[in-house]
Amino acid sequence: MADFLKPSNGYSVRTLPGFAVLAVFTIFVLYAPIMILVAYSFNYGTSLAIWEGFSLRWYKQAAGNQAVQDAAIRSLFLAVTAATVATIAATMAAIATTRTRRFPGRTMIYALINQPLMVPEIVTAVALLIVFAAIKVWTGHTSMIYLIVAHTAFCIPFAYLPIRARLETMDMSLETAARDLYASRWLVFRRVTLPLMWPGIVAGLMLAFVISLDDVVITEFVKSAGQETLPTFMLGQLRRVVTPEVNAISSVILFAGAILVALFFRLTNRRG
Repeated sequence: MADFLKPSNGYSVRTLPGFAVLAVFTIFVLYAPIMILVAYSFNYGTSLAIWEGFSLRWYKQAAGNQAVQDAAIRSLFLAVTAATVATIAATMAAIATTRTRRFPGRTMIYALINQPLMVPEIVTAVALLIVFAAIKVWTGHTSMIYLIVAHTAFCIPFAYLPIRARLETMDMSLETAARDLYASRWLVFRRVTLPLMWPGIVAGLMLAFVISLDDVVITEFVKSAGQETLPTFMLGQLRRVVTPEVNAISSVILFAGAILVALFFRLTNRRG
């Protein structure tokens, strides 16, 4: 960002008229509602607009709510499973599209992998609903496997992008040197490629985990009875009665997501 603001030719975007005002306004619009949500999660009263004193009441209530606990455990299980499978698939896809000779259709493959990023999520959710509804009627099976498959498919491009970026910036001479020393392809991958691409894999895993953890649209369309995740549970609570307990849950998810995003940028910016 600093390089963009002040390039080598002396031009700085900060000298543009109104840049500072626009930057402050953008930050305010983005983060003021979030800060208000976090602040009112510590409100003692039941109102979302009237401050009645500082308290951890709603955090304690959320922590002791069995429905919240069940939804949180289910969300974590779903996010970990989907992110892991998506990262494995994305790693294989990234290697196949960066460590092979150019072949007809490679650009099309790249476009297909990133297709979930281009299509509105509601369209993907409706398509999955139609397919999985037919399978459920045919098999009578309504387990979590449908949610895992749906989240995995949606998370693959999010894991693929940082892994591919890592592979494209790696020094190919190290792999070439290993092959010149008669190392097999598997040995080159295990001893050279994998250690170097590991930060990209971890970054892709964390990004896929965050995307799966807070997904609402696809989960709402695909889930069966008794398969509430934390986001869909919160959506259901908002439809009935709104209390600062929802703010407390949102704040916990916010802080967890912020930590993972910070780690993601830390890993993607690693050098050497």
